[in-house]
Formats: sequence, C-alpha cells, structure tokens
Amino acid sequence: MSLKDVFKCKNSTKRLIKKVKKRPLPQHIAIIMDGNGRWAQKRGLPREIGHRYGSEAITDIVEISAKIGIQYLTLFAFSTENWNRPDEEITALMDLLVEYLQKKLDYLYDNNIKLNVLGDIDAFPDHVQKEINYALDKTYSNTGLKLNIALNYGGRKDIVRATKRIIKDIQLGILNMDDINESVFAEYLYTADMPDPDLLIRTSGEYRISNFLLYQIAYTELWFSKSNLLWPDFNQKDLLRAILDYQGRQRRFGGIK
Repeated sequence: MSLKDVFKCKNSTKRLIKKVKKRPLPQHIAIIMDGNGRWAQKRGLPREIGHRYGSEAITDIVEISAKIGIQYLTLFAFSTENWNRPDEEITALMDLLVEYLQKKLDYLYDNNIKLNVLGDIDAFPDHVQKEINYALDKTYSNTGLKLNIALNYGGRKDIVRATKRIIKDIQLGILNMDDINESVFAEYLYTADMPDPDLLIRTSGEYRISNFLLYQIAYTELWFSKSNLLWPDFNQKDLLRAILDYQGRQRRFGGIK
C-alpha cells in the first residue's frame, strides 16, 4: 500500500467514525469471528496461520471499539464444540491465546480496557488458565471498554449452568422459585450485569448463530458479512459499516413504532 493509499484509508475511516457518532451507538457488540481456517487454505497456508492473522484483526477491532465508545465487545474465540477439532489445532489455539495475552495485556491495561471471560476455562491447560487469570486480575479495575472473550463457551451450556445454579440457590433458601423471572434468570448467566448485545456480527458469509449467546440475543440485530469477507480481513471500516447498517434499522422489540 502506497503512502497515498494509507492516508486515503485513514481519512475514510475518520469519515465513517464521524457518521456513526451522529446516531446512538450500540452498547454491546458481539462477534462470531469466522473464517480463519478458510482464509489460510485459500492461500495454501496451514490453518494455524489463519488463526494468527485473525488475532491481529482482534487488535484493530478492539482499538476502534474503544475509540468510538462501545461499552461491551464480546468475541467468540473458542466454543464448546471446538474440542472436536484436531489436537494440533487446539494446541495451536491455546498457544496463540497465551501469546496474545502476553503481547497485548499492557495495551489493554494502559487503554483502560477491562478483560472478562465468558465460559469454563477449567478444561484448559494450567499454564493457559494462569495467563488468563493474570490478565483478568490486572485489568479488573479498568473502567473503559469491557472486552469479553468467550472461551469454552456454548449458549446451551450457559443456560443449563444457570438453571443448575438457580436450583442450588432455591435448595439453599437463597432464592424463592416464585421470584424467578427473565431478569433474575439473566443474572445467573455468564453475562450477568451486562446489557444484551444490540448487534451480532458474523464474518465469512455463514448464516447461523453456532450456539452463541442463545438467551441473550433474543432481540439482537444480526449482521452477516459477504462470503469473501473472512475474519482476518475484517477491519475497522467493516465494523463501522456494520454499525451504520445497525443505526439505520428500526428496533421495535415486538411492538409498533
């Protein structure tokens, strides 16, 4: 890319930022980061290389989200179903997660970004859990963008886990069954104390939810990219365009406006 193209790209991003800031922003954006493997395969590269380039895309999206004032950003990084992948790919993903945290933790801390994990990391290797918990502790008091990383997360598992916790609290006398409503149930999910996603983005042209935040996205606006836009190529302008599309919609939540 020439220097002229770089300036042109930066100017177009600035224009998009001005546009999205003229209208109410989504509080909470969730993203299914799909297409790393296909991105690599199209280039004759190992799938692990696609995941590595995908991790760099995360940095750009976190940066622009914090810059424009998004309050919550939730990224689907490793699902409960991803354990079905080859062992070498799972190991590569774990190593990449550790590497990302080690390289980016100072950036998250210095930019007042609070890291949070949705999911059960007890199944991860000890050294991976150690890095995750260190990052959680270091950014705990940050008050800016809340960056949720979904790790070993599944929407159905989230609901089952919440149900078991509710039953346990009823048995202990902490909770009365007659007091259970949608708001109370939501407090037992991994996303307790967070607003539901306003916008869910999925890259790569796949039109499915893949067991992600099933309870939380009841009235979330969905945005699917074209099939040729895979996650490693998803950039700040793509996110801003998705937000602009969201801002042009009318959210009725089952009512009439």
